[in-house]
Amino acid sequence: MRNLLFTTLLAAAALSGCKTRSSETAADNTARNERDRTATPTADNAVNNASDRDLTQQIRKAVVDDGSLSTDGHNCKIVVQDGAVTLVGPVASDAERAKIEQIAMAKAGDRKVVNQLEVTK
Repeated sequence: MRNLLFTTLLAAAALSGCKTRSSETAADNTARNERDRTATPTADNAVNNASDRDLTQQIRKAVVDDGSLSTDGHNCKIVVQDGAVTLVGPVASDAERAKIEQIAMAKAGDRKVVNQLEVTK
């Protein structure tokens, strides 16, 4: 019984010294989202034509199918307006930023690709 009490107190002391991610930083990217909404093309104001939707789908599928990309990379914004592709959002590294741009350029062909992806780490 004494060992159980000691173990419980030791565990409680150890846990009280641990910091969780939520206590260190808030996962609030409202300011970034607001900036992106006003400074860059977004899906909600993109032209809704079949060729743009098809190109968006092709790029998104290729990005999601690439297992080497991080969750942030898989979730980047891909906006196609009148054939021009804009990539927006956080990514894990410069290499990932370049990889997503390469995927978009391969699918877009001779269309313009604007890479606004930001490395966060």
